[in-house]
Amino acid sequence: MMKHVNIAVACLLLHGCGLKNLAAPKDSLRINTPDVWKAAENRENREISSHWLDEFHDPVMRRTVNDALSHNQNLQAAASRLRVAKELSIQARASRLPRANLGSSAGASVSDSDTTERYGLSFAASWEPDLWGRLRNLDRAGAADFEAAVAEFRNAKLSLAALSAKSYCNLISAQQQSNLAVVTLESFQKNLRIIERNYKAGIPNVRALDVQLGRTNVSSTQRSVTARQLDRDETARNLEVLLGRYPTATLQAAHELPEISDSIPLGIPATLIERRPDLAAARSRIFASSERAKAAKKNLLPDISLSAGSGTSRSVIARLFDTQSLVTSITASLSQVLYNGGANVSEVRAALARNDAAIHDYAQLSLEAFREVESALATESSLAVQVAFLNKEVEQAALAEKQAERDYSEGIEGVDILSVLESQRRANNARSALIRLKNERLQARIDLHVALGGSF
Repeated sequence: MMKHVNIAVACLLLHGCGLKNLAAPKDSLRINTPDVWKAAENRENREISSHWLDEFHDPVMRRTVNDALSHNQNLQAAASRLRVAKELSIQARASRLPRANLGSSAGASVSDSDTTERYGLSFAASWEPDLWGRLRNLDRAGAADFEAAVAEFRNAKLSLAALSAKSYCNLISAQQQSNLAVVTLESFQKNLRIIERNYKAGIPNVRALDVQLGRTNVSSTQRSVTARQLDRDETARNLEVLLGRYPTATLQAAHELPEISDSIPLGIPATLIERRPDLAAARSRIFASSERAKAAKKNLLPDISLSAGSGTSRSVIARLFDTQSLVTSITASLSQVLYNGGANVSEVRAALARNDAAIHDYAQLSLEAFREVESALATESSLAVQVAFLNKEVEQAALAEKQAERDYSEGIEGVDILSVLESQRRANNARSALIRLKNERLQARIDLHVALGGSF
């Protein structure tokens, strides 16, 4: 008998030797990175911290972000999904532990002369010894899935913090644009009064056309005031929804955009990007796919399981717990799939392909992350230069506007309404562009923090 058992076991083990012909899964990937960012060479290194909001020196912005992190509905849903992932990891770990079940039954049979009652009690336990480590691989995969879920939740928090900070800046910018439109309207109305006064006074260089152009300017600016107010209200509603509030458009922001006083520590190592939560999640998914591929390969090996059971059936309930009457059995089994159309081997190849796909996904995500940082650094440098030039443009345009208005109101020969309108148009466009450019620079700085996964 033992001889036959040995032959059977040998056959089963030989069947599993096909594992050698399958590729080994990979549980990590290293991306070759430069020592520092290409757009940030020849600068000193600085310590990395996690309080990137402090860089903007705006307590209202910080309170807004904290409010979003506490009340945003999407983040609350993400937190619930994280709890689901935690419970699933517990379920994966439970497969390595023994299982025990307790059952009971009751019944009665009725005959013409008597009624017989029967009660039953049974206990069963089973356990699969993890001889090849397959269950351990699945346990590790489940743990890696949970780590990925944690990283994804951290990424959701970082994205929400960035989005709420950017929306806060957008609200200030929209309010400033609305205020600028109101001031512009007041200026145009003042000019129109001067034009109408000079026209009625019969000043030679003031024509009816000037009055018409002045009135056209006022009407156009009144339309702009209405449109700017709508933009401001829509921006407020967007931020209110992020904060988990009803979108009433009543949210107020600061009068001035935050100032960026800290320079970028451009010498930070490129490997810093590995702390990004989305990359951390992708690495965990690589490890999970590797462990599942290993488990699939070990599934080609024989399964060994142990089981035990006890039970009794009595007509009196009290006797169910009489240990002398229990019937107990203990069994061990060894099984191996010899042929199922290649399904098991196909599952191994599929698991290896999923592992390979996870690696390529991580590589692509890493390259996208590098691009985001390089682009943010280049954008920061460009916008800083543009803001400096635009400040000069605003200053000169304001001087030209005042000079043109003064010359026209005094009736200086050669200065007509078209010169005034053109100077006003240039000045207002420059002011509006400066508001927009300052906001774009703030948005770019926030994008850089997201790309780096935190602060410098």
